[in-house]
Amino acid sequence: MATKKSAAENKDTEIETSPAVDETLAQPTEEEAPKARKKGKEEKITAVEDLPGVGSKTAEKLAAAGYIDMLAVAAASPAEIAAITEIGEATCAKIINAAREQLEIGFEPASQLLEKRKKVGRVKTGSKTLDDLLGGGVQTQAITESFAAFGSGKSQLGFQLAVNATLPVEKGGLDGSVAFIDTENTFRPERIIQLADARGISQDEILSKIIIARAYNSDHQMLLVDQIEEMINNGKKIKLIVVDSITSHFRAEFMGRGTLADRQQKLNRHLHRLQRLADVYNLIVYITNQVSAKPDSFWGPSVEAIGGNVLAHAATYRMFLRKSKGTKRVAKLIDSPDLPEGEAVFQVTEKGIEDIEEE
Repeated sequence: MATKKSAAENKDTEIETSPAVDETLAQPTEEEAPKARKKGKEEKITAVEDLPGVGSKTAEKLAAAGYIDMLAVAAASPAEIAAITEIGEATCAKIINAAREQLEIGFEPASQLLEKRKKVGRVKTGSKTLDDLLGGGVQTQAITESFAAFGSGKSQLGFQLAVNATLPVEKGGLDGSVAFIDTENTFRPERIIQLADARGISQDEILSKIIIARAYNSDHQMLLVDQIEEMINNGKKIKLIVVDSITSHFRAEFMGRGTLADRQQKLNRHLHRLQRLADVYNLIVYITNQVSAKPDSFWGPSVEAIGGNVLAHAATYRMFLRKSKGTKRVAKLIDSPDLPEGEAVFQVTEKGIEDIEEE
């Protein structure tokens, strides 16, 4: 009888440890634990699915909810992860702590941050006055926003940056590729070729370095940002992301005051995802933004940027563009963490963004 009982107990044990059990709940065995500890010390974990306590099913659930990178997991709370993965908060806390240990996030000396800032790259705009306004050009590790009425040159500046970013560093570029998210059907390869010809870049070379995607709604727009990161991780040297425009779909899909909170929360997540890409991969994010009229404004600008305070706080550098006479445009830097407010006058011609020739 004792033998039969032991067999039954063994059978129960086999059922409990069967591979059919959700692998997200599986913990490393005593034999695997030293290997996991060794991997943690000697080989840095870079993927969410490699974190201890995360199986393929948990990784899929996290990715579906937008937690596709270590930083997103590290910044989350155990309750958030538990709600997504349907596993205990204690296990979620271990997953989050493991991600934080790998990233080594926390306080750091200002001198260390200064060293990181020395890696900031800049793309020239084609206009020296506009470059001077922006501290030497449009910077990496930042979101640069330009908002304006239609025809003010914000998309043209995006086209110009897309061309210039592919140039070598010594010629004012970043020697990289460009990801362009078009939400308003304004991207024209013919214009890109025109700008490239003015700078002596071959048609095949420039078109091969700019990848373009048309976003059809806000969810698709956010998904495209995730795809950009996947391409970078697969070896694509993307140094500039252009979103033209950032608020078009959000403005169309969320109408009325009743949906304002949902819209702003979603837009906030989108902007933070873009900023994280700029920080992690040392690239530029350039976004254009629409405006709305201010009929009650008697002094100051008669238009205001869409997106409210969420977008205003998320953008590192904010420029307001306006038309002037003929091809002239005026850019006003209205917000920056390190540059003074000021204005620059430039022109948009067939050759692109240029300085105005002195008469």
